[in-house]
Amino acid sequence: MKTNKKYLSLMMALVATFTFGFAACSDDDNEEKDMTYPEISSQGIAANPIDCQVYERGSVIPFCYVFTDNQELGNYNIEIHTNADHHSHSTSATECEEDEDHDHEQPSVKPWVFNQDYAIPTGQKAYTARFDIPIPDDIDAGDYHFMIRLTDRAGWQQLKAVAIRIE
Repeated sequence: MKTNKKYLSLMMALVATFTFGFAACSDDDNEEKDMTYPEISSQGIAANPIDCQVYERGSVIPFCYVFTDNQELGNYNIEIHTNADHHSHSTSATECEEDEDHDHEQPSVKPWVFNQDYAIPTGQKAYTARFDIPIPDDIDAGDYHFMIRLTDRAGWQQLKAVAIRIE
């Protein structure tokens, strides 16, 4: 009789442990984990900027891209920095024609650095980002990289680098 009570107690404890263990490890009741990168797209719009575009100091860069994700977008970042040393970010196969009038040996005096984070409204699976970025009129002319970093709610990130020139 004592043996049956021991087995019964042991079985109840195991059932309780497994039931609690499975419940503690469950993911928000059937919510599928996001394992997909978000996308930066030009589909259906005139995307801007694109590789090798030339802008004037004192004007604006009209930014326009479509962001999508299978579950939910998070935020994005725009970074613009000098490419005087002609480094690469390896997200574009395009190589722009070099400016023959620009002396690449001359050091930068006042390179432009722009770095700004932007929120995407909660719950969005698609979002069109569209606004103008003012170009200071007193920066160095030359080659620049325009970087777009898109992050979804799960933390996956997509990067797009565009080569531009400012004169």
